[in-house]
Amino acid sequence: MHRAMGDFRIDGRAMRYSAFVPRLYNWCLELGFKPERLMPSRAFCSDENQGFPIILMAKHFGIFPFNHGQVGGIVATDRHPAFAHHGADLVLVQASHVGYDPETGEFGTYRRLRTADSHHSTTCGKVCGVLGWYQKEYRRAQRDVRIGLVDGRAAVVIDNRLLDSERTEGLFLRLDRLIASHGDEGPIPFRVLSTAKVFTAGPALLEKLPKEAVGEELESIGEHLTLDLFDFRRTITETVEDQDHLERNLAPAMRAIVTAKWPALDAARYNTQIEFDRTYRSIQTEPEYEGKNILFVSGLHIDISPTEGLKFPLTKFVPWAAYVRYSDGSGQVIEQDELFDALRRQPKENPGQMSLDEEIDTMSGVDEVVLPPLD
Repeated sequence: MHRAMGDFRIDGRAMRYSAFVPRLYNWCLELGFKPERLMPSRAFCSDENQGFPIILMAKHFGIFPFNHGQVGGIVATDRHPAFAHHGADLVLVQASHVGYDPETGEFGTYRRLRTADSHHSTTCGKVCGVLGWYQKEYRRAQRDVRIGLVDGRAAVVIDNRLLDSERTEGLFLRLDRLIASHGDEGPIPFRVLSTAKVFTAGPALLEKLPKEAVGEELESIGEHLTLDLFDFRRTITETVEDQDHLERNLAPAMRAIVTAKWPALDAARYNTQIEFDRTYRSIQTEPEYEGKNILFVSGLHIDISPTEGLKFPLTKFVPWAAYVRYSDGSGQVIEQDELFDALRRQPKENPGQMSLDEEIDTMSGVDEVVLPPLD
């Protein structure tokens, strides 16, 4: 999994959102950004549990953040020019998100308070929706590949569906790693069943399987169908930031994701990595950002389901990377450890934070503006 996720650490890197946002604000001031010119933007999913981070950004930056986000935490890079016109010192925060249930210790679910029974459902729904097809294919293959002794030899029994090489989509087994080779003739079954074929188990498979996995009775391969034993094939559109953009992001790591303990968690953090790299490059080439200060921070939202009496999730932010570019064109990429340290050393207090209640009360008390009649 490390090859897919790189060095994106979760343990010891998460901070409460109520601490992250004032630290982010104070870091902007340390970088030389001016409070009266700071304009934030967010690239979050549209889920209701992403509202709490937005409220905190408005409170600490003193203005409602610009919307840079699409479902799943995709950055709408075509909104860069519009965002650039809204401020002189710009801050963009991108985050994919994943739910966490503290009662079960599971990632990928979230308690929906406004449903009739406050039940848990998948989150991020977009991420889990994309994963659904791949997880279904993987679970079927786990069931439809069986191992055990047949006629006294270690055998692999494979459903005919998985042997159909004419399929355009689906999970495709790496047969050379599962069954014994027969040279130029290719794999030849030693028994043909009504809906499956029986092959001699390959030495590479037998070497990695525990001895008890090959028993007298045929058993589904289950968890022993590891990511090196299959590939996925699926048609995905190539248009940037369209409905398949998230799936295209995840596709290179999909085998690692579906075989992970928490697929939704790994999908969310992998998407964060891809979106940071893509957005960083789009910022570099955006002419409207020239002459402006801009800080781009990317990370992961972990939405901890609210317990009894709470209306909002106890969201945590796990920083991944940042890019700062100054008005003179100089800048740098800041990796996870350095970014975490830069945020952590900032104070968690922001004396200039806005009181939303006071501002709303003030606005309700000013003289009404009467609009002119229209023809």
